[in-house]
Order: sequence, then C-alpha cells, then structure tokens
Amino acid sequence: MGPLAGLRILDLTSVLMGPYATQVLGEMGADVIKVEAPDGDVTRQIGPQRNPGMGPVFLNANRGKRSVAMDLKAPGAAQALLRLAKTADVLVTNVRPRAMARLGLGPEALAEANPRLIQAALVGFDQQGPYADRPAYDDLIQGAAGIPHAFERSGRAPAYIPTAAADRIVGLAAVNAILAAVIERERSGLGQRVEIPMFETMAAMVMGDHMGGLVYDPPHGPSGYPRHLSPDRRPYATADGWICALVYTDAHWRRFFAAIGRPEMPDADARYATFPARMANINLVYAELSAILQTRTTEDWLALFQEADIPAMPMHTFESLLEDPHLAATGFFRREEHPTEGPILGMAVPARFSRTPAAPDRPAPALGRDGETVLAEAGFSADEIAALAEAGALRRPA
Repeated sequence: MGPLAGLRILDLTSVLMGPYATQVLGEMGADVIKVEAPDGDVTRQIGPQRNPGMGPVFLNANRGKRSVAMDLKAPGAAQALLRLAKTADVLVTNVRPRAMARLGLGPEALAEANPRLIQAALVGFDQQGPYADRPAYDDLIQGAAGIPHAFERSGRAPAYIPTAAADRIVGLAAVNAILAAVIERERSGLGQRVEIPMFETMAAMVMGDHMGGLVYDPPHGPSGYPRHLSPDRRPYATADGWICALVYTDAHWRRFFAAIGRPEMPDADARYATFPARMANINLVYAELSAILQTRTTEDWLALFQEADIPAMPMHTFESLLEDPHLAATGFFRREEHPTEGPILGMAVPARFSRTPAAPDRPAPALGRDGETVLAEAGFSADEIAALAEAGALRRPA
C-alpha cells in the first residue's frame, strides 16, 4: 500500500508524457484506470514484442494500471466516462481541450459530474497563447526550448537529447502539479483544473541554466552557462575507454593535481586557482583535463578519483547498466513474471518510503483487460456493460 493508496486516477493519456506521469502516481499506490482507444495506446507497438500490443515502451510507462478500451466517439461512451469521473479523484488527459469539449467532456461537464474532481490537462502550450492549438511532440518541444541550440553553442551540430527528455520531465512536472491540487482540495473540498504545458515547462528548465546575462534588464553579459556549453564537457576518453568525471571545486582540483604528481599547478597557473578563474577559462581547463585523462586506463582513473574523493562514474552502455554493482545491490532491476509476457526485467520505484513502500502492484495491462470490472465497480449493470459493448463504445479483451 503506497502513500497514494485510495487515490483514484482516470487516465485519458497516450504516448509517453501523460502515461509516464500516471505510472508514477500508480507506482506510489494510486488506482490508475487507463482509458485507451479501441486500437490501444500507440506505444504498445514500439519495440520488439513477444505478443502484439505489448512492446517495451508501453510496459515501462504503464505499470500499476488497469485498462479500459473505449471509443469515446461511440454512442453512450461520453456519458459512461462521466459516470466513471464521479468515482475518480483526478482525471488526467493529453487530449487537446477542444477535442475534449467536442466529445462532451469539457471542464464544465466534468466539474458538474464531480465537483471534487481535479482535471489535469497536459498540453503542448499554455492555452492562453497563439500556439494553443498546435500539436506538440518531444522533438518539437526540445527544439523550441533551445536544447539543440545548446549543442550548437558547444561546437557540435544541433541535436535532440536521444531520449524522450521533454515527455518525461513534463510528466514529472505534472505529478507535482496534480499532487499540489490534491493537497489543496483536502483544505477546500473543491476540485479545479490544472494545466501543465510542455513548452513553458521545458523553456523554464533550459533557461534556468542558460539565461546568463539576459536575466538583467538591460542584459549584463551573454546568455548561456559556459561550463555546460564547453565542447569538452562530455565523457572523457581514457587509454582504453571512457570515464565521466567532474573536477569541480577548488579542493577537487588541488587533490587532482596532487594525485597526478603536479601539486604546484593551481598556484603556478592562476587559471586553475579559483572557481571564477576556471569558469572564465573553462574551454582551456576542460581541454587540458581531457588530454590528461587519455594517459591512463578507465580503471586506473576510477581508483584514483575514489581515493582523492573526486566525483567520477563509469560511462555505462544500456547493457552494462544492467550489471552496475550499486543497482544490483539495491535491487533496482528485477526479474518479474508478467501474466501475458512471461519473464520480464522491471525497475524499482526509485523513491523509498519508510512506512508506505511504493511499488507497482499491477503489471502493464493487456488492452481492455479491466473494462468490465471497472465499469461494474462504478455501478454499471451487466446489461449496461453489454449495451456499451454492442454499441462499439467498449472493447472487451480478446
């Protein structure tokens, strides 16, 4: 029983941003009811699959949920969803607001069905601005928020971070906003609409680091955080591989130079002596560090950095990460038995709670697996459920 046990989430999200947010809530104990289109969430089709519709991206964004497959455009479906909303604490959607309104599921209809309902809308852009109706995907938002430009400023070709960074970061922002609304409702007794825009969330994250001199009016220096934009801020090549090291504070640099037999360096070269001096010469400093680290093996450097108490980690591959000794000791990756997919490798909830441990109590569900059960819990009779199925509003599991 996680810390959110007793909280019911009606999840009308698809792809990754919304499903990741609701998975986090489900892993902490919320009862998450995922309402999918009859063909299912598109992420079911991504990656290698043992069974159709159960791909790895879906399995890792939908743990702890129950699945109801509904065609919200079919007769009776919107009314059925409003009845489900009466039993929920939170409704989460990344369907564009105008599309929700066309279905008869706009904010007013939902609030009338359940005045205590928190309506969380994950949108591409703040709905008060001119981009309100534009489609939004992770790649587009990364570009608009300046992430490819940061690569360009560091001397490389513009690029996206090769993971769905915007989807997952905004998903976590949605979790924060939803839980804040839940806390407020405990005081007021009233639900409200919460809007979490991708563009603004990512712009705030990127510019929090890179506003630089633009934060002042008029500007007082250039934009960008020089250390982050240094071309040598990257994994360093060693004699036999790669290493991730951060020689950062004055004490780190003195211990580093002492460990490699050059203790005089910080006093002999003022560019290495203080934090401001290193920031002013960061490209030179990192280039020199890069050259030094090529002279020894990764194992040698890891041992030296540990002895000198300087932050360093190996540069893992996706495969070697599974064998990391720390993750093995904490049980982060764990083999589980999925009811339809057989043995799979799952991941633990990173947060630890002393009294109410968080863990997904359900595997990612087959499409429509729980539809009849969820509707029956909401008070639908067997005849009403059969009628919804007959009208094409409810898809029963194969």
